[in-house]
Amino acid sequence: MSDRPERPLIAAIEAVLPPLLSTLERVTWVQRHLDPAVAGRLADALAPCAPSLETPLRALEGELGEEELEFLRERVVQVAGQTLELVAAFVAAARAGGDPFDLYRALRRFARIQEALYPVAPVVDAVSRWFLEPDRRFDDALVERLREGAMRDGDSRVGVLHADNERDERGGCSLYVPETWDGRTPLPLVVALHGGHGHGRDFLWSWLRDARSRGALVLAPTSLDRTWSLMGEDVDGEPLLQIVEHVATRYPVDRTRMLVTGMSDGATYALRVGAREGTPFTHLALLCGVVHPMVVADGGLERLRERPVYHVHGALDWMFPVATARLGRDLLLKAGARVVYRELDDLSHTYPRDENPRILDWLLA
Repeated sequence: MSDRPERPLIAAIEAVLPPLLSTLERVTWVQRHLDPAVAGRLADALAPCAPSLETPLRALEGELGEEELEFLRERVVQVAGQTLELVAAFVAAARAGGDPFDLYRALRRFARIQEALYPVAPVVDAVSRWFLEPDRRFDDALVERLREGAMRDGDSRVGVLHADNERDERGGCSLYVPETWDGRTPLPLVVALHGGHGHGRDFLWSWLRDARSRGALVLAPTSLDRTWSLMGEDVDGEPLLQIVEHVATRYPVDRTRMLVTGMSDGATYALRVGAREGTPFTHLALLCGVVHPMVVADGGLERLRERPVYHVHGALDWMFPVATARLGRDLLLKAGARVVYRELDDLSHTYPRDENPRILDWLLA
């Protein structure tokens, strides 16, 4: 965009992008360190981002639109406005007492912000780089391949796709297909399961930048009810496996690298579905979840013998105390699973996105 800096609208957009992306990076950091016990300090770290974004945003709102740039202008204004609303909501919730669920509700907006911003990535270099793992943001060749892939004429099979997965719907799924995919090469598959009261359309964004960096498919289904089948009959299992098989018929999936993973209830259910008889999943990753008694009761642990399991838990977890994770680790080891267990001293009950590169390294090894 900087090839014609004399145009006022381009200059106004370019003035918004650095504080916008910096604020989104700070939101990522706040989400990673979310802990009600330190909510006030997190709010103090996030609040100063707002003034730095408000001034250039007001200037951009006042610029007259140029027809060929109007979509870009409107989208940047929309995303910046939503980002300011997130900051205000989180700061207010933190300073009103730090109720965990109010904090989660404020940060839930982050997924919609990323979804609104992502279509800008093919035409704005800085945005494309933000949607990569930090270590890969200076990979010019990768950024160019992603741009070329996204701009291919008539290719509706790559990028972010949704099937019956509006946020007021249950049982659908969202899918990310790397824009760099050549249409032939088998890709590793990450099936990412949201937590309780979550939604696949939102949880997809917990994995997108890593899959985009590494060239992996990410499937984010939505449970039939408010959470996964953790009690009684497993009503989610068959529909989930049907969705996985449908994706695997539409795209060439590397059947030796099929990971089911999740956060909280999603992690607990990932172990249940991953331990089913005849499951297609070769690898399991649990983040802030526990080994469910149903898996023990129905003999599922025995089916995990020699299965690779990546288990992450936080020492500060207030929902599932770390002792429950250690018990689950010991059960998995006793069953003969090939367990990688990581206990993070600074992690509470929140999704550690910085573990994704390690999980992919482990999956692809």
